[in-house]
Parts: sequence; structure tokens; C-alpha cells
Amino acid sequence: MEYFPAPLEALIEQFARLPGIGGKSAQRLAFYILGLPIEDVRVFAAAMVNAKEGITLCPECQNFTAGGLCPVCASERRDASTICVVADPRDVAAIERGHEYQGRYHVLHGVISPMNHIGPDEIAIRPLLDRVRRGNVREVIMATNPDTEGEATALYLSRLLRPMGVRVTRLAYGIPVGGHLEFADDATLARALEGRQEF
Repeated sequence: MEYFPAPLEALIEQFARLPGIGGKSAQRLAFYILGLPIEDVRVFAAAMVNAKEGITLCPECQNFTAGGLCPVCASERRDASTICVVADPRDVAAIERGHEYQGRYHVLHGVISPMNHIGPDEIAIRPLLDRVRRGNVREVIMATNPDTEGEATALYLSRLLRPMGVRVTRLAYGIPVGGHLEFADDATLARALEGRQEF
């Protein structure tokens, strides 16, 4: 039995399709939309349509852009000889928040995951190899997540890249800043010891 009018039920269903949004959150969002002035709803809807229609992939790094090169690839200040490989555009934003990395990126839009039927051809590996073949790249940093799929993807890419004469590195793993050794798992402690540096 439906508790709400059909248009409201349809709105709740659409919100519930979003990742991380359950039934109660979807209902709360739908009621919030109903409480907005109609102009605000139109602006909100237009923003979604404009984003879907106006966002493309950067022809160089495959990150999201509003057409042409993304701001990182278009910048003369960024080091074109270093490429940081990430799985998702959100990872670019995470690294950029640190304000330390000055190279460029390559977004794979996924990782190799046989369980989910995602192979090397389903992610943006070929454009990365083309960039390296053009020359000018000295180092490729693997910044995929330290899980099974991320590690498998990094290993697969490193095997393709090493014969091209490029240095392939991996982000360091270990104890997070502010963390306590007693709460670290065995794998994290092992990686921290392997990746230790001069102090």
C-alpha cells in the first residue's frame, strides 16, 4: 500500500537509487525538495541536467572536465613528466587537497575486478599507455586503493609500463598520522616496516 501520492513515491524511489541512500534518507530528501520554492527546485534539476550533459572526459587524463583539457592538464605549472594513476575522479580531489603533488593525473574509471566482470579493456588503460609512449613521462605513481582489486590493477599496469623505460612507483602505506600502533592490523604494520625511510 502506498502512503504517499504517486509523484512523491516516484521521487522517493529515485532518491533511494542513489548510493548510500536508504529508504528513510530518500524520504527525507523528497520531503526537503517538496518544501523548497519551485524556482529552487528548477535550479536544482537544471544543475543535474547541465552536469550530465556538460561534463566530458579530458582527452589527456580522462578526468572530468567541462570541455577540452581539464585544469590540471591545461596548467603549464604542472609537471608533465610525472603521472599519478587513480581509479576515480574523486581520488584526484583527495590528492589535490594535500597541495603537495605537482604532477599530472590519469583516471582509470575503475579497477580490474574479475568478480565484477571488469577486465583491463573496461577501464582507461590504453590512453595511459599512449601517453607514456609519446615520451616525456619519467615516473608513473600508482595511487589505486590498497585492496585486492587496486593492488591487482597496479601490478598489471606496472608490468605493462616497466618495459617502456618509465619509473613505476606506488604510494607508501603505513600507520596514519595520529594513529596508534596498538590499533593497526598486521598487514598495515608490515607495510609500514617495509616502507620505512631515513629520519
